[in-house]
Amino acid sequence: MSDKDAEFQSLDELAAEGDEMDAAAAAGFEEIKALQAERDELRDKFMRALADAENMRKRADRDRREAENYGGSKLARDMLPVYDNMRRALDSANEAEHEINKALLEGVELTMRELLHVFKKHGIEPIAPEVGDKFNPQLHQAMFEAPLPGTKAGEIIQVAANGFMLHDRLLRPAQVGVSSMPAS
Repeated sequence: MSDKDAEFQSLDELAAEGDEMDAAAAAGFEEIKALQAERDELRDKFMRALADAENMRKRADRDRREAENYGGSKLARDMLPVYDNMRRALDSANEAEHEINKALLEGVELTMRELLHVFKKHGIEPIAPEVGDKFNPQLHQAMFEAPLPGTKAGEIIQVAANGFMLHDRLLRPAQVGVSSMPAS
């Protein structure tokens, strides 16, 4: 073998080694691209899991606040007839009975004040419309309509029962009678 043949052979070997190195570099580059894609996918999954965890925390916090504020609404609704009955008892006593049953009526009044204090403590506020107020379907329930001279259509002419709000929610609408006087 001549020096030239040996030289060509070593050039061929170098070229083959270069091809192997290019193939290895290409394989390494492909592996780097695959690892970057996997990293990006894992980063995306991590960010989504983080967002889900934050949303769950917010939802749990909101649910806890709602349970705290409105969890007792069934009990509160069940206590409203007690208030109504006490109100009727006080309203039904005439002047003569006030003197005879003074201690009893005073006890009922104190109990009613305490009930209202407990209501207030738990975010229950009365809706007490007055005769002549404008009917509001968001807060009032019309029990009847009647034409009453000297009133305008949509005015409250009688209050049958007070309503109640639990924080910002309607617990029970005020029960009222409404004027249906036609416009003149």
